[in-house]
Parts: sequence; structure tokens; C-alpha cells
Amino acid sequence: MDRSAAYAARHIAKNMVAAGVCDEMLVQLSYAIGVAEPINVYVNTYGSNHTKYSDEKLAEVVAELFDCRPKAIEERLKLRQPIYEETASYGHMGKKPQTVTKHFHNQYEGDKDMEVELFTWEKLDYVELIKTRMRL
Repeated sequence: MDRSAAYAARHIAKNMVAAGVCDEMLVQLSYAIGVAEPINVYVNTYGSNHTKYSDEKLAEVVAELFDCRPKAIEERLKLRQPIYEETASYGHMGKKPQTVTKHFHNQYEGDKDMEVELFTWEKLDYVELIKTRMRL
């Protein structure tokens, strides 16, 4: 869950900044064992907020726009795909999201080609939704 939540927080912060909400943003997600929803969503814009909302209100907006339950993060960022070989080198963050075709060989099932999205947490796919919700 730690890695998944880190990817989700990166995805949220990048999209909020790209939407023009602020110049920089820290997003922290806190979880408790056996509780699907985060028990806390914390946002800090370091004084670079360009909206009428406080950081506390932005945290509420984040919780409203982004489903941060573990299963939802896994599905939104496609974390069950075979992506971890690429994330093992030179860090997980700051890479370009891309789709690649991977070839797999299994002695029992034969060869298989699969399209895989890499670094989905770097995508800016929520920008328009954020702008609409925040009326930016």
C-alpha cells in the first residue's frame, strides 16, 4: 500500500499543479489497516495556492475527485500490469508515461504480446476535471 499511495499522491499533485491550482503541492495519504478509505488526506501548497480555497478545503476537493481506496488506486494507475522492471531502474518518479508492447514466453501457454502503460502516475489525465470542479 505504501508504494501505491505514493504513486497516487504523485498523480494527484501533478494534476493539481498542471490545472493551475498552485505552483507546488504536497499530498499525504494516511491509511489504517482494515479501512479502505484514507483516514486522512493532507495538502500543503507552500503558499503557492492560486484559488480561493484553503489547503484544508483543497484536501477535501482531492478526496472528492480522486478515489484513493487501495483497489481504486490499483485500477486507476494500472498497477497489476507488468510494469515493475522499468520502475526498478533510476527511480519511479519523473519519467514519461508511455505505452509499450511487451513479449512474454511461457512454456505451457506459449508466446504472448501485451500492451502495457508505464508510469501512469505521471499522466495529466485529471486536469480538465479539476479545472471544471474548481472553476479555473
